[in-house]
Amino acid sequence: MVLIPAHNEAATVGRVVAEVRRSCDYPVVVIDDCSTDATAAVAHGAGATVLPLPLQLGAWGAIQTGLRYALRHGCRIAITMDADGQHQPAFLKDLLGPLMTNRADVVIGAFPPRASPARRLAWGYFRWLTGLELEDITSGLRAYNHDAMTLLASREASLLDYQDVGVLLILHRRGLRTLEVPVSMQPRAQGGSRVFASWWTVGRYMLETSLLCIARVGYGRLQTTDERPRVKP
Repeated sequence: MVLIPAHNEAATVGRVVAEVRRSCDYPVVVIDDCSTDATAAVAHGAGATVLPLPLQLGAWGAIQTGLRYALRHGCRIAITMDADGQHQPAFLKDLLGPLMTNRADVVIGAFPPRASPARRLAWGYFRWLTGLELEDITSGLRAYNHDAMTLLASREASLLDYQDVGVLLILHRRGLRTLEVPVSMQPRAQGGSRVFASWWTVGRYMLETSLLCIARVGYGRLQTTDERPRVKP
């Protein structure tokens, strides 16, 4: 299932849904995060199933809603992508390959050249803070297998404000394998990043996500049953 969180993306979501449907035969679900424009109607008209949220949950809350919906409908793999036209459906098959061959539990479509100076600063800082060895920490183009879907749909992942660093930390803590594949991305059809819109929003984002890391939510890999030391009676 392809999950597309959307908030006031009426200008682009219809084209995104149509392109996804032309590129694959997977069901497309748009999670409408309390849009005040025609996002829901446009997405539905393009052939997507629309999940209207009764209150605005933000990007991660919308994605988690989609993951729970996908699990409820028996899906074993979920792909997330943005509604603003940045992500190209032609690369979906590249994300699915490592999942199908069991080389990864999560695959991220990475395009580091898109990063602004503010985004590069945030990426470098969080790589240093978390130890995550990923090039494109904030990419929303991701594919999750069933284990990752189940983990991220759980209550453990419900307190996250952003779908990037916090999610990656929880995946790392649970020992799930994350792999990046190179993709190309288009410039936003309109508007700009809500997180990286200004140095003020970048500062707030970095502060909030730093607190998440320092609080050790998802930080430090848990031991598996085989790794835990045995205690002699």
